[in-house]
Amino acid sequence: MEIKINSKMTIKISEVSKYYGTQKALNNISFEIGNGELVGFLGPNGAGKSTMMKIITGFLAADSGLVTINGEKVDANNVSIRSQIGYLPENNPLYTDLFVREYLEMVAGFYKITNRKEQVAKMIELTGLKTEQKKKIGALSKGYRQRVGLAQALIHDPAVLILDEPTTGLDPNQLEEIRQVIKNISKDKTVMLSTHIMQEVEAICNRVIIINKGELVADGSIDQIKGDQFVQRQKVFVEFDKAPAHRELQAISGIGKVEQAGLNSFVLESGSKDDLRPLIFKFAVQNQLVILTLKEEQRSLENVFHGLTK
Repeated sequence: MEIKINSKMTIKISEVSKYYGTQKALNNISFEIGNGELVGFLGPNGAGKSTMMKIITGFLAADSGLVTINGEKVDANNVSIRSQIGYLPENNPLYTDLFVREYLEMVAGFYKITNRKEQVAKMIELTGLKTEQKKKIGALSKGYRQRVGLAQALIHDPAVLILDEPTTGLDPNQLEEIRQVIKNISKDKTVMLSTHIMQEVEAICNRVIIINKGELVADGSIDQIKGDQFVQRQKVFVEFDKAPAHRELQAISGIGKVEQAGLNSFVLESGSKDDLRPLIFKFAVQNQLVILTLKEEQRSLENVFHGLTK
């Protein structure tokens, strides 16, 4: 079943800051999300992700800076632009005593949708709620409740969709189902997705924004984020036939950190951009050691995330 889709929109964040008392939650954040992008918005707990999403949706005012969608300022009083935004908050508050269809029809009424029953039917099909539509929300599993949350965020056919931790608490099967729903939706909408699950971002997002302690620390495609631009240290796992002294390994030129990984094995981290592997071979020859294993740690989004946010 086809649904009508509004024009895609561009989100622009310009020098946004937010304080809670004396605590700075966001510090001069700027970025832009173009038409039709599916962006993973990452950061550790307390980094400011939910605050940023609430400001984008107009639920929270920034202390300074500007948020626009297609050049129009977002704020609590701008009903016109807020009607173009769909928002699924982290805790997904729902009326658990209502039936699924009843709840979605109520939400559709809030938006004054004229073809209410037809639009609710479209959302139920889009989010895979057909078999659960006559159940009370309180009787649904966590996965289906998340689908109801997605349906209510989409009921008014917004051009921009903001999803804050949409897959929290789901089992692996539910995760895959919700990911597929989000991926399908993103073909027609501009989507910003907050999550702690790196595999999820790598599987469905085409761009990543990372913030830490209220600061923007990385912004780019998955390949760019995993490249040398953001993480320049190399990690190498090496196993010898017998263990050299820790201080001897630390003395190798270019080694920044040495960690014991086993009886005769170590994880060596570079202190520069130099490739450690030729240096380790040279060290082994000079010290009459046999290298049993030498393996460079492949960069993953999770590695980069840890490096940027620890």
